[in-house]
Amino acid sequence: HVQLVESGGGSVQAGGSLRLSCVASGYYEGLHCMAWFRQGLGNKREGVAMIDTSGHRTYYADSVNGRFTVSQDNAKNTVHLQMNSLKPEDSSMYYCAAGGMGSCLFRKPSDFTCWGQGTQVTVS
Repeated sequence: HVQLVESGGGSVQAGGSLRLSCVASGYYEGLHCMAWFRQGLGNKREGVAMIDTSGHRTYYADSVNGRFTVSQDNAKNTVHLQMNSLKPEDSSMYYCAAGGMGSCLFRKPSDFTCWGQGTQVTVS
């Protein structure tokens, strides 16, 4: 079982940047995908960015493509989400998640079995 702890959220003005980090501890047999989701009040959980831990392939939601970058530091068991040109509509709780085979392909929250506690991002 792997534990995920996010950090880096906060408040920023529109056009600004934030960098989220997710530190993983423990062991996840068959881990294939690390992802960032976000969920605002009353909204469904949305997959924002994902990275295939095997091939380093990435996926971005259309709403963040070109502004957000997901990366991983295997030596530190950390996944980052660099968020640039932030917009008020990016305001949300951001969650780090870990999934097995196929999770980066299908990108459904139900395919991810480990979740962090979330970190709040507010853009004004």
